[in-house]
Amino acid sequence: MTAALDGIRVIDMSRVFAAPVGAQILGDLGADVIKVERPVVGDDGRGYGTAWVKGKDGVDTRQSSFFTVANRNKRSITINHSKPEGQHIIRKLVESADVLIENFKVGDLKRFGLDYESLKVINPRLIYCSVTGFGQSGPMAALPGYDGLFQATGGMMAVTGIPDGKPGAGPLKAGPSLVDFVTGHNTALAIMAALIHRGKTGEGQYIDIALLDTSVAMVSHIMQDYLISGFPPPRLGNGGNGGGPADLIEASDGIVYLTAGTDEHYRRLTVLMKQPELFTDPRFDTNFKRGRTGQAELIEIINMWSRTLSVNDLLASLDGAGIPAAKYNELADVWNEPQVQHRGLRATTPHPHAEAGSVDLIASPLAHMSASPATIRYAPPMLGEHNAEILCDLGYDDTRIAELSAAGII
Repeated sequence: MTAALDGIRVIDMSRVFAAPVGAQILGDLGADVIKVERPVVGDDGRGYGTAWVKGKDGVDTRQSSFFTVANRNKRSITINHSKPEGQHIIRKLVESADVLIENFKVGDLKRFGLDYESLKVINPRLIYCSVTGFGQSGPMAALPGYDGLFQATGGMMAVTGIPDGKPGAGPLKAGPSLVDFVTGHNTALAIMAALIHRGKTGEGQYIDIALLDTSVAMVSHIMQDYLISGFPPPRLGNGGNGGGPADLIEASDGIVYLTAGTDEHYRRLTVLMKQPELFTDPRFDTNFKRGRTGQAELIEIINMWSRTLSVNDLLASLDGAGIPAAKYNELADVWNEPQVQHRGLRATTPHPHAEAGSVDLIASPLAHMSASPATIRYAPPMLGEHNAEILCDLGYDDTRIAELSAAGII
């Protein structure tokens, strides 16, 4: 199959997570992504996380879980862009590039003549995307920003956590770096839109992506509730955002998430529980009561029934009645789910430098397009793994490459 972005070259000067995720999505869709890293140090993300890919023959891969999840389908070159010769290499890369992604502090690359205004002189068709915490202008533009800050600033924490009045009540950060992850997707989406625009007009453009913007947009319908009503909806813990009852319920040997979010689903549930009178009970006779005012009381009634059943029996009963429900999984359990296995979400990828000869990656959610699916062509790169390959393509010979390495340029 022909990849959607085959023939598109991306210069990825970004680090850590949000912007690298965006570049990885482009790579998954077929783009040639050249990851530019600092000599010796590399992407800061190589040092993040709690697990590292174990290297063959004791080699330190410098591939943390944080780096590995955001940098497949890329070639790595090390360039010291603070040196004139390093800047020259990047400019030569830009000559044939379609996209450049960076997430340096606002104005930082301008000092080296690597900002959009400077590079578009070399390549007017260049799409240049800057990813920062707060955007390119405004009173907070110069401030650094990380995922947790934006979960706090943008409102996500305000609507996540245990409801007021219950033990442990208060705002809570989501476990994964969700703002970073969604910002990466917004980055890729904006770049693909810019590529379509360029196809129509021949023009490149500048893209300003901010984690702040993503963090506010992610609060979505809950923030819209506030904009319409002027009142902030309460934190719901594990409660659903739509109808109720929706929450974790207990089985005799595990936990199940239940969403009986319509009147019909709830009616079927009361029949299944052999308590049909609950359907017209004035405490629970509207969606709002079941999901808000009577939520805790109703969930406890449901638990008294569900605790008499195993997880398998509970799910079989709910599925048989057409009531949406799912087993709660620990991380290890996810990979035993038949549908997860059917969808191929654990993508074992050859890795020539790994002790195991491969690395398990998380498959792209875009892998099921009929004509141009996302694919994993190769594992995340070792630091500077493709220096010679990329520089040879730019016209550098072995002698010059060795000189650049000795001088700390690459």
